[in-house]
Amino acid sequence: MTPLKPTGVIIARFQTPSLHEGHLELIRQVKQKHNRLIIVLGVSPVKGSRKNPLDYYTRERMIKQLFPEIIVLPLSDQADDKVWSRKMDELLSANFPHESFVLYGSRDSFIPYYSGRYGTEALPPVKDYNATALREAVSDKVFDTEEFRAGIIYNTYNQFPKVYPTVDIAVFRHNRTEVLLGRKPAENAWRLPGGFTDPEDQSFDVAARRELQEECGQLETSPMQYELSMQMDDWRYRSEVDKIITTLFSTDLVFGEPQAADDIAALRWVPVNQINTLIANGEIVPVHIPLLEKLAEKYSTNA
Repeated sequence: MTPLKPTGVIIARFQTPSLHEGHLELIRQVKQKHNRLIIVLGVSPVKGSRKNPLDYYTRERMIKQLFPEIIVLPLSDQADDKVWSRKMDELLSANFPHESFVLYGSRDSFIPYYSGRYGTEALPPVKDYNATALREAVSDKVFDTEEFRAGIIYNTYNQFPKVYPTVDIAVFRHNRTEVLLGRKPAENAWRLPGGFTDPEDQSFDVAARRELQEECGQLETSPMQYELSMQMDDWRYRSEVDKIITTLFSTDLVFGEPQAADDIAALRWVPVNQINTLIANGEIVPVHIPLLEKLAEKYSTNA
């Protein structure tokens, strides 16, 4: 009995707005070698990222629009290459138990990381198509179509709810009897220095040190001391699913004179014993009242 011809399997991501010529040639080459073709799409655990903006269903539709006969399957990314290889083999053997397979990829593909039981073959690229460059080319384009607007809504609703981390800093002087407050240009009330953390920050205390320098100048202070964390009642996110959680640090001024910078218009030292009076007089921005109440409770000497 003549053995069945192996099924060709393309392992790819196809994270582009359309199938470019490199994708199409890859599919054509494999179709010429096999009677049946499967495309396995890698699925990232991070939803809606710049590297993986398109979910599985969107990419499946993109492929099926041009190649309705091709079977498209999802496979989740794994931290361990051996686990990923095993799951790849299980995906194919469970769905097609009586078939053999040859796995195909292009340059910089899965092949160096695959340790499964099926044979692999690398196909040379037709042209140097860079998926990142293709995504960036359309990243700021706005199209006047209902489908475009529906796509934005689809992507937004299919992201995980997010927590945005921020840091706030209580800078003390005179044995923690005075605390430094700042005022933004569009506000009349006062707040603690601070802001959003950056992906480049290695820790929250590093973020706090950076924010303090950006908003208050090159101050020499003691190491950052954790005080508390809490969800903030920020008006911008009050009706949103996404929320802000801040981490409050305290530090002592060692040397230097605070200088308002970045998005801070003015700075002032406030006696800790007067915080509750400032709150009662409406001189503290509402979102920072819970933080300053905690500081007053802990450090006020007339409590």
